[in-house]
Amino acid sequence: MTAPEASERPASERPASERSASERPNAQTHAAIERAYREAYGTVLATLIRFLGGDFDAAEEALADVFATALETWPLDGIPATPAAWLTTAARNRALDWIRRDRRQAVKLLEREGAEMEVRQMQVGTEDGITDDRLRLIFTCCHPALPLDARVALTLRTLGGLTTPEIARAFLVPEATLAQRLVRAKRKIREAGIPYRVPLGEELPERLDSVLATLYLVFNEGYLATAGDAAVRHELCAEAIRLAAIVADLLPDRPETHGLLALLLFQDSRREARLSPDGSIALLDEQDRTSWDRAEIGRGFEAMDRGFAAAARRSHASVGRYLLQAAIAAEHARTFDGRTTDWRAIVTLYGALARLDSSPIVELNRAVAIAQADGPEAGLGLLDELVAGGDLAGYHLLPAARADLLRRLGRIPEAAAEYERALALSDNAAEQRFLRRRLAEAQS
Repeated sequence: MTAPEASERPASERPASERSASERPNAQTHAAIERAYREAYGTVLATLIRFLGGDFDAAEEALADVFATALETWPLDGIPATPAAWLTTAARNRALDWIRRDRRQAVKLLEREGAEMEVRQMQVGTEDGITDDRLRLIFTCCHPALPLDARVALTLRTLGGLTTPEIARAFLVPEATLAQRLVRAKRKIREAGIPYRVPLGEELPERLDSVLATLYLVFNEGYLATAGDAAVRHELCAEAIRLAAIVADLLPDRPETHGLLALLLFQDSRREARLSPDGSIALLDEQDRTSWDRAEIGRGFEAMDRGFAAAARRSHASVGRYLLQAAIAAEHARTFDGRTTDWRAIVTLYGALARLDSSPIVELNRAVAIAQADGPEAGLGLLDELVAGGDLAGYHLLPAARADLLRRLGRIPEAAAEYERALALSDNAAEQRFLRRRLAEAQS
């Protein structure tokens, strides 16, 4: 029997070069696959990692394989009604095919999946019966045993579906360096026996703080890059907000999940106003507030309200630092005119935040707020104390803040010296342009 002619074989079994134009992936199919990747990658991968007993690499390989299959088959069979379900089933079957040579391993996987289903049924309605695979993956990727840079990279790779080159570009590190971080993080999870689960009971608050801190770092790197020409990396901001919304949705009784989401939404709402025409950073009092995203601000208020309501329901839970920071951002968002900002309320909120987190960064921001409420002299005294403390010796925003207050007090030569100091410490091009502009104004 001879092999069938190419035209007699199913299109999905023939190379793309042998297919007719109508048989090749079209724009609609590509758009559907890209949308499925963006919306379902993290969910499907999380399910696969659980199914494969925590094997990140095998799960990623299986999922990549079925996305390639989708490119081959969806143009012919049609786009599935529920692409995520199709991807999950196909990837699970692909993984089973790979391990069928070891029958005992296949049986073990199926038995574990059946046992977990029984546990899920028993846990319905209990506070700690949290079994969503995305949460398992988030808590695993953000385990405090992993270095913070590894937590960030692994979270963006698995939950966000960002590629290794994309993450490397975002954080301005060589692709090989980022790849090694991912390899080491996965090895650490495997060798340390980090469980693929959501922590229970008293362990949850500490571990949740690691998750929220990781997402906040992702957002901050997008909101103001630590180095390079790009002032804002919108894709990182959007990814952090998306992941924070997932955590808030899956842990609705935890006030700080809503607090972080609200804070990110309030800050991101200003993205279109954060740069001046010359590409330099625009401070709050320079921004065109009519360009702030009022819809996003509305979502921020909704999230903040949910957070305070959750805190009120949990008598043992106090309002945390993310809710307080969200409340501070909300004071700026309440008005289109910066001159009517309630700085006294902001000072009060910073006082509450300082009692929770007495870090030098919080004290720096509190000093700036006091300068707005009580005058530059009052704020400058607090900044001088931070200079004497030495904890922010290499932080460019401390001399930048001192320069601004000195400028407002008419002490121009001192202000110019502080702008020069801040400029020497800054690595971001947009911030450098702002500081050069202020320095030129002070020297003119």
